Amino acid sequence: MLEINRLCRSFNGRQVLRDVSLCLQPGEYVAIVGESGVGKSTLLNLVAGLDRPDGGRLVLDGVDYATLDEEALTRLRRDRLGFVFQAFHVLPHLSVVQNVALPLWLQGVDDVAAATAAQRLLDAVGLGGRAASRPRELSGGELQRVAIARALVHGPRLVLADEPTGNLDPGNAAKVLALLGERVRAAGAIGILVTHSPAAAATADRVLRLTPDGLRP
Repeated sequence: MLEINRLCRSFNGRQVLRDVSLCLQPGEYVAIVGESGVGKSTLLNLVAGLDRPDGGRLVLDGVDYATLDEEALTRLRRDRLGFVFQAFHVLPHLSVVQNVALPLWLQGVDDVAAATAAQRLLDAVGLGGRAASRPRELSGGELQRVAIARALVHGPRLVLADEPTGNLDPGNAAKVLALLGERVRAAGAIGILVTHSPAAAATADRVLRLTPDGLRP
């Protein structure tokens, strides 16, 4: 379970987030929308443990972020979080299966087990036959499917997606969004999609709007 309780964050004297609260259970997939500059990326960075709030609490599966030092937060991100970005962030010098296996390698999983798990996820996202390919050989939609597989391969409790279809055409965007929601739910993870697109938001189980006064249905 993810508990966000009255989070606040200010920059240079300007309050960006105020009293943001949300509780999510495993298997829930929500979209957060809002005007540009309202703090969507700031909220995502706080939930990812990349920034610290000025006030409020973040608790994931009973672990309070405030009790963790930077090393422990790094382990939390490595072991319990998965990320899907707009820019894919696949490594060009690695094969597709190696890119997907990367989170497992970082956890110390041996090469054979990591490759087997990565291949299973590639099969699930329809790229089983592209395991040996290099990223330059894939389309944008395929690269984003690789990113989804990589985000889920280590069984994260929380998957964070930041404008994951911003670089895709509408057809590929719809396919990627459907796949992301399907895989998050199938894994029993908590999914948070941050987007400015109403069409993208509509693929989530529910949509929340971030305003200067907090999150609203």
